[in-house]
Amino acid sequence: MDDKATLHRYLREQRDGLLGKLDGLGEYDARRPLTGTGTNLAGLVKHVASVQLDYFGEVFDRPHGRPLPWFADGAETNADMWLPADETLDSVRELHAFSAAHADATIEALPLDAPGRVPWWRPENADVTLHRILVHMIAETGRHAGHADILREQLDGAVGDGPSDPNIPFDGADAWAAYRARVEAAARAAAGLPAED
Repeated sequence: MDDKATLHRYLREQRDGLLGKLDGLGEYDARRPLTGTGTNLAGLVKHVASVQLDYFGEVFDRPHGRPLPWFADGAETNADMWLPADETLDSVRELHAFSAAHADATIEALPLDAPGRVPWWRPENADVTLHRILVHMIAETGRHAGHADILREQLDGAVGDGPSDPNIPFDGADAWAAYRARVEAAARAAAGLPAED
């Protein structure tokens, strides 16, 4: 597999992992803020899909033609990170699919050294290549997929990529509780705190 195909595969895997965190959730659980800063699963998917459109569109002069009102002048601050009541989960999934298809077309059409320009970056860093943007979007998507992993675990205990994920070492609440207790005991011992009763 060549370098471009390898990078593209990693981007697709990160995208799929992020989107998969919405599976099985209703409108409320997918949207509700789970941190003090309002981070929510649907907002993470919307944000990544939105910035991906610009990175693989505007940066390489490959317009996507889709209005993103949450990025418009005068839009509410952070409007790409949550869903108002009239925006559906299905619309976010569709945006994600549209964004992925547009990004994939750009990646397939251009060589890794294709030049682009990121107008919202500092001028001294704004000149980029497709290679750099692929790496940037793998990191961006992976970061938010990690956020989504934690949020989903907070919601319903779901971890990893589902029950068949070979990277999940324990099965069942009892095994996880025993593991968590071992981690807590080690943390308390390292800090010189008494053991929990």
